[in-house]
Amino acid sequence: MIKYEYNNYKFPYKWNLTDGYPAKGIEANSLKVFGTFICGGGSTMGYKLAGYTHLGGVEIDPQVADIYKTNHNPKYLYNQDIREFNKLIDLPEELYNLDLLDGSPPCSTFSMAGSREKAWGKEKQFKEGQAFQTLDDLVFEYCNTIIKLKPKVFLLENVKGIILGNAKAYSKKIIQTMDQAGYNVQIFLLNGASMGVPQRRERVFFIGHKKELNLKPLKLDFNEKPILYKEVEDDFSCKREPLSNSYTEKWHKTKEGTNPKAPSGNTFGFMYKTGPNNVVNTITSGGTNSHYLHPMELTINEYCKIGTYPLDYNFKKIKPKYLIGMSVPPIMTAQIAHQIYLQWFKTEQ
Repeated sequence: MIKYEYNNYKFPYKWNLTDGYPAKGIEANSLKVFGTFICGGGSTMGYKLAGYTHLGGVEIDPQVADIYKTNHNPKYLYNQDIREFNKLIDLPEELYNLDLLDGSPPCSTFSMAGSREKAWGKEKQFKEGQAFQTLDDLVFEYCNTIIKLKPKVFLLENVKGIILGNAKAYSKKIIQTMDQAGYNVQIFLLNGASMGVPQRRERVFFIGHKKELNLKPLKLDFNEKPILYKEVEDDFSCKREPLSNSYTEKWHKTKEGTNPKAPSGNTFGFMYKTGPNNVVNTITSGGTNSHYLHPMELTINEYCKIGTYPLDYNFKKIKPKYLIGMSVPPIMTAQIAHQIYLQWFKTEQ
């Protein structure tokens, strides 16, 4: 009988790439994972910390793909649209024998802070010079990737908004599509603050496995102690950038732990004023997290610790806050991946 080890190991939020993989106290396993929408490799690092072998992935943005290559040295890296990847017929056989396929399709059209229904079906171009593309259908393009590669297990991550309001139809279609493809699917709403991540970051995870594996339902119930800002705060000898004039004006009107919403209703323009006894709000690519004593940005090291990115990560020319805000926190993925291994893959000792 396998003994499940719920929540009794805490992956460290303060770490370096030079520490190596997996995380201290975690055993390496033989499981292979491949990613889509890999961005800076938040999920990649999470799987590696949890003992998996990560083979690489698909990333549309050439600048981000270059950063990914520098930090992760992937075996396979496809710098292209997921739609084009799905058309390839000469993929390595190794990608058709995956233990796990991971994907975090762009989520801005489902965010409750975004334009939601108004953006569905419309093309959008990302900040770093990507091609124009519709975003709301990318979850189903990822479903096509799953059907194409047929992994034992898949994980699809997105914002909480995908299970709320009219977006519920997307969630139902995901489950229906994968059910017809031979997968049992569970949906989990998880908060990074209860998983050893120093920020309040709610995310939805669709986790499915092939029906033929006859696995028991996955149980995910994390209850790590919340990590407050004062535990990750750098002193003022560290470099801090002053806020812009508009953000400084907002800073003076904002109480600790709160934020005035941008007039546009999206995360571009949000200003979170972080207090020492608060868990930091979600890091976003377009908003700003400020210090509580002075109208200044958080430090790069603080953003790394809050996003559980390694302190020695090479961001090259992209702002760390932007890449971290776009990524799944590595520790969030590591916690989930560890439980998938323990509950679904680990053999009896």
